[in-house]
Amino acid sequence: MRIGFVVFDGMTALDFVGVYDPLTRLATMGFREDVSWEICGRRERVAAAAGVEIGVDTVSRPLDRYDLLVVPGGFATRTLRNDEGFLAWLDTADVDLLSSVCTGSLLLGAAGFLDGRRATTHPSAYDDLSEYCTVVRERVVDDGDVVTAGGVTSGLDLGLALVERLDGAETREAVAAQMDYPY
Repeated sequence: MRIGFVVFDGMTALDFVGVYDPLTRLATMGFREDVSWEICGRRERVAAAAGVEIGVDTVSRPLDRYDLLVVPGGFATRTLRNDEGFLAWLDTADVDLLSSVCTGSLLLGAAGFLDGRRATTHPSAYDDLSEYCTVVRERVVDDGDVVTAGGVTSGLDLGLALVERLDGAETREAVAAQMDYPY
C-alpha cells in the first residue's frame, strides 16, 4: 500500500498532518508491513499557510504510482483550482483511492475527479464545491473510490476512516486509542 500525500504552498498544515498521523501508524504501530508513503509536491520544500515548512520526497513526478492519494486544503486552493499546471499534475493521479481534507476537494473537483459524485469541504466553501459535485454537509463522505472530509479537524476523522477501510475497525480503534482520540 503506497500512500502519496500532496503538499503545496499555502495549505493548512493540520489538513496534511491530521490524515498523515493515523495513516502512517498502520506501519509504525506494526499493523501492516506493506504500507509506505511519500510527500509529493511541485517544489523541494513547501510552506504551509502559517509558515511551517515541509520537505518533499518526490517533486513533480506523476501521481499514478500510489494506491491512495491524500490532498489537503487551505486558502491557496482558491488559486490552485485555476492553475492549469497544478491541475495537470494532479490529474496524473490514477490511483485506487483518492481523498481530500477541507478545501482540497475543490482541487479534486477542478481536476474532474468529483463529476457525478458526493463530497464535502469546509463549510465556508460549500458553494464553491457545488460547481463540481453534490455537496454533503458531513465530516467525512465516502463515495466509493473518493473520500472527502470537511473542515480542518475532520482530517483526523478521515485518517481514521481510511485506517478502518484499509485494515478494519479493530485497527482503527487501536490507532485512535494510541492517539487518545475519542473517535
